[in-house]
Amino acid sequence: MYNLAPAHAPWFEHLTDSVRALGEAAREWQLAAQAATVDHARADHHGLTDHEGRVTGLPPADAVGWQARPHHPRPHSVARRQLEKHYRDAMYAARHGYEDAARLYASGAAWAVRQVQDGHQPHQVEFATAQANGSTLLALVPGSERIDLKALTAARYAEAASVTAAFERLDRCLYAAQYAEDIDDQDYIADHEATQMHDALTVAAGIPDAAYDYGLALEGVLQFVLLGPKETHRRQRAEQRAAQERAEIDPVDDSDDLPDEDDDEQAEDPAALDPVGDTEDDHR
Repeated sequence: MYNLAPAHAPWFEHLTDSVRALGEAAREWQLAAQAATVDHARADHHGLTDHEGRVTGLPPADAVGWQARPHHPRPHSVARRQLEKHYRDAMYAARHGYEDAARLYASGAAWAVRQVQDGHQPHQVEFATAQANGSTLLALVPGSERIDLKALTAARYAEAASVTAAFERLDRCLYAAQYAEDIDDQDYIADHEATQMHDALTVAAGIPDAAYDYGLALEGVLQFVLLGPKETHRRQRAEQRAAQERAEIDPVDDSDDLPDEDDDEQAEDPAALDPVGDTEDDHR
């Protein structure tokens, strides 16, 4: 793994890695969506002229009815139709994957910022999971993209205005998507509503890029809100190193507090307690 904090690194390093991994995943899907769009445009280029040459396909011996007749396809036209469908499906799949990854990135970064602002110390971003459509696998579910924007402004974060603008852009795209879905769920759609739905879908198409840009902005916010915890960690490490250095320079010697064996022997010898050593001859 590259750019990965070691196992013993502090929690905020692992949290940063977790958010960055979401960003890398979204970037991969973004590149895939862009490439798929280019491939589809190339395959669906109507300015190209199909070669009109044909071939004959002979029916099997046991064919009956219309299948018993030979057919005469144009190979070049068939190839272009098949490729156009292939690239169209790939484009929509890549765009869907990009939107999912970008929303996970934005909501995951927002979750990390909120956790730090609330005084928590998570090591990784956490998501709810749900069963994916048509699959038994559990998929990550994007959460809320909201953070306390007023707190950023109050803290004088230099990019607070641009972060707010990025969130408002994403919020408009998400609202447009929901508005179009609400119209589509109606039993009857009037002409003017069909136009409104088309306009809303055009705005909603910007969700992936808006979410990705917002995620990038939130990575900067995360590093800003982590300044306090990082400084606290730095002071704690400095105090620990200072205490360790003091212990190495002035080690505690408990042997000074232990009684001396010679002192014990003198205390047990009565003569040692009477240094004058008077006898009966001395008194005489």
